[in-house]
Amino acid sequence: MADILLTVGTRKGLFIGRRRGGAWEFDESPYFNAQAVYAVAIDTRTDTPRLLVGGDSAHWGPSVFHSDDLGRTWTEPAQAAVKFPKDTGASLERVWQLHPSAAEPDVVYAGTEPAALYRSADRGESFDLVRPLWEHPTRDRWVPGGGGEGLHTILTDGRDPQVMTVAVSAAGVFRTQDGGRSWAPSNSGVSAVFLPDPNPEFGQCVHKIARDSVTPDRMYLQNHWGVYRSDDAGAHWTDIGEGLPSTFGFTAATHPHRGDTAYVFPINADADRVPAGRRCRVFRTADAGRTWEPLSAGLPDEDHYGTVLRDAMCTDDADPAGVYFGNRNGEVYASADDGDSWRQLASHLPDVLCVRAAVVD
Repeated sequence: MADILLTVGTRKGLFIGRRRGGAWEFDESPYFNAQAVYAVAIDTRTDTPRLLVGGDSAHWGPSVFHSDDLGRTWTEPAQAAVKFPKDTGASLERVWQLHPSAAEPDVVYAGTEPAALYRSADRGESFDLVRPLWEHPTRDRWVPGGGGEGLHTILTDGRDPQVMTVAVSAAGVFRTQDGGRSWAPSNSGVSAVFLPDPNPEFGQCVHKIARDSVTPDRMYLQNHWGVYRSDDAGAHWTDIGEGLPSTFGFTAATHPHRGDTAYVFPINADADRVPAGRRCRVFRTADAGRTWEPLSAGLPDEDHYGTVLRDAMCTDDADPAGVYFGNRNGEVYASADDGDSWRQLASHLPDVLCVRAAVVD
């Protein structure tokens, strides 16, 4: 079996696990102790992987750290890697997302709260604000979601560095096709059930978007009520929630090699944020959302209350694929067979905020 690096960001630090052969081991203590870790990226585009972490200290504030030795040592830039220019009148609350570009070798993007996009050309050591999105004419009508006004999803396109899709809670999906010089809302078909007009141009509370690994223009979207698919890179969205026990949820992930295959974790309701039916189940589609199947072999079969947040589920790039999720109960589960069966890797951790995994040598 391939060696896997698993990073688990929690409300009180970062935990790192390794699978060598079939055995898992976790480091004895968390990195960034007592810091909330909302964002982690494993950049495997070069021979030496780089780990990037968005930490949030209650005393020192938010920062971005990196490690080039799989977490043994960490570097924090002398100057803040991500900060708002003075003329914006804003200050950084936290980093919600760190995303190595699929199209540009040294470029890393960051999504923040307040909702903004930053670009780094040095693998995440320094970032510049992408002003056209910050200055978008609709910005003064964006409303924070329940967790804040965060830019939490960044999807670059490996075919074209000019094309990018982002999602903001609660402003919806925005796309650029000119390298970030202009941005357009891209929410056609996505409902905003909590607004007087349920079909606005923007204002949807999109929770997560994931791109299909075989058909790049196909995307899956988990909304604040509603699961959707786009076949035209996000220009239009179609409801694919039929067959799920609930269409409310936070996370979405796709299989790294198999097209038409995606994973969600349904939650009872926005006012009852526990697993749908109080059962710990991942749901998988293998036909682009036409049908869904529950995956629960090895997961708890008693009443369960562990909510999975938007970045707390992921897949690795192994074959067969590993699928991972963590929850607010502090539990981490893993599958080494595309989600068919599961095992618990950790328990009694702080709230799990994000999970990332990758094959490493």
